[in-house]
Amino acid sequence: MEELKRTLPYRISKADSFGKRLRGLMFRKDPLVEEGLWITPCNSIHMCFMNFAIDAVFISKEGRVVELIEELRPWRFVKPVPRAHSVVELPSGAIRELNLLKGEYVNL
Repeated sequence: MEELKRTLPYRISKADSFGKRLRGLMFRKDPLVEEGLWITPCNSIHMCFMNFAIDAVFISKEGRVVELIEELRPWRFVKPVPRAHSVVELPSGAIRELNLLKGEYVNL
């Protein structure tokens, strides 16, 4: 039986080149609103030079949520997450609002 995949109700941009992954959301002034950034490949993030908090959803190659970090504030670091292949950075509060859970699948 195939697992159901949830679609996130945000406009998701993809950062899949070295430059895009390096830049991420650094130096952006306005917080995310109804949008997110999918950084792939990526299993660790930092919040250096960020101006707002985000929620981070770490995802395996198969699309399964392996770690959830809520309200990650500027100048914080996330150690490498085992089994994570990518991360989706979402507006702060999105994990709680969407009731995202570890182990479920997301469609990007």
